Amino acid sequence: MLYKRFIAIRRFFPFQSKRLLRLSWISLATCLLFISVMAREDVSETRSLDNKQLVKQAEKIARKGDLPAAEKLLRQALELDSTDPRTKLSLSYVLLKQHRYRDSYSIAFEVANADHKNARAYALVGLALLNFGDFRHAETILNNSLTLDHNEALGWYGLGMLDFYENRIKDGLSRLESAAYLDAEDSDIIFSLAQVYARDEKYKEAAEAYDKFLRISPFSDVERRDRIKGLIAFLSYLGNKQDLYVVEGDQAQTVLPIELARDRPIIEVTVNNRPDKLRFVLDTGSGISVISDDTAARLKINPVSKGGLARAVGGNGKFDIVYGFLKNVNMGNVKVRNVPVYIRKFHDDGEKIDGYIGLSLISKFLTTVDYGDAKFTLTKKTDQTMANYDKQEMALPLRLTSSGFLSGEVQLNGVGTPLNFIVDTGASISVISSDLASTNEVKTFSMAEKMRVVGAAGITEDVQSYMLPKVTFGNHTRESIKAIALNLNIINEASGFEQAGILGGNFLKNYKLTFDFQRSTVLFTPIVR
Repeated sequence: MLYKRFIAIRRFFPFQSKRLLRLSWISLATCLLFISVMAREDVSETRSLDNKQLVKQAEKIARKGDLPAAEKLLRQALELDSTDPRTKLSLSYVLLKQHRYRDSYSIAFEVANADHKNARAYALVGLALLNFGDFRHAETILNNSLTLDHNEALGWYGLGMLDFYENRIKDGLSRLESAAYLDAEDSDIIFSLAQVYARDEKYKEAAEAYDKFLRISPFSDVERRDRIKGLIAFLSYLGNKQDLYVVEGDQAQTVLPIELARDRPIIEVTVNNRPDKLRFVLDTGSGISVISDDTAARLKINPVSKGGLARAVGGNGKFDIVYGFLKNVNMGNVKVRNVPVYIRKFHDDGEKIDGYIGLSLISKFLTTVDYGDAKFTLTKKTDQTMANYDKQEMALPLRLTSSGFLSGEVQLNGVGTPLNFIVDTGASISVISSDLASTNEVKTFSMAEKMRVVGAAGITEDVQSYMLPKVTFGNHTRESIKAIALNLNIINEASGFEQAGILGGNFLKNYKLTFDFQRSTVLFTPIVR
């Protein structure tokens, strides 16, 4: 009987593979355990009323942003009635908002198994899977949610974010707009909608959505609110500009020499038609370009707006957000006009760096970084150049994170499942998360060497290093790759789906890389030395 029941569950949850069970910490024994539990006696009418009141109060408190208090009330409600699906799903969503994805998944999964027609349960399972980075199974479950109930806002929200991560911006916007229409009071949905509007360069709509976020988001969400206030002013400023990232220059291609400093590609650019040669690092780990506060002061580039904190590696993991605007950036014979930038302090790392080239600045080109020949090439996209690109070896897919990174699936020796790694030409060394480093599969790779890490948010001393025996991205494998372990939680809170590490220059330097940022793909050509 139990076997037949489990087969029925597999029909509704085809994603129950060994990989997923390991990922979500739910074993087959656990699944069979809650299936076989006898139904409890109905609680009394009085206790049911108490339960409903607690849930209602908890949901109200959650809207105000006090998620720990809401969780406490929901757990009290479960003590009164441990079988109530609304209580369980409310708790699952509160846990999801606290980034406790495994706990959220476990509770929603239990409800969905008990009621195969509960669209909300499917949506929460799908969202948890999406945050794990399991896109294929997340898409299946989220689609199932909308099949059951076409008006399930979280189903539309999850699919909209999945489209966004996989660079289907228009589809993502449409689905997020549906989610916002169905639940106009969910601040996370409105926040994500604003992010995708901005990515689609709909700055006016983004500013309006962020303004709505401020109206409905809890005042306790201090960090995001402060960040958004400065961002709205910046978006309003951008909205008054005719166009951003306008490319000038008739030549089909420009080639610049690269200086490799600690495996980071550096090129010379000029800004605002000034003769000063500036040293900028090509940084695929940043969506927006950055200029140092010292360089901005020297070139008299004043802040446009400021407010809130950005999240990054190093120090305390945060830095003040200050927005600037460049009239133009010249790279070889290519000029790009109207370029938004961050202005921030660069921490001393022994190098004279003036800025970082983010993805948005070069997204309209095919961009090649040839570590072997030390060349940086920007190629205009034409039918011919794209045909030549497509004719080459299979392009590897990348995903966009909410915070503007490019992420790809990496396989580590000894780890059974693919992991999401940020592909970052601006990082000199590869990184694994502290969580991954603590696993039995990886901790044996630790080295005695401790390292000093200089990041956007500051300097971190005595960082543990590891020698990874084999790292594979697509069909490209390198052996003996050194990596450091960092706490990536602060990055993951903003990325949208879990990142287990960063693929840095000490891996990438072995290749000629050609990026198509708009399609989120990259071609790897091994360098023969």
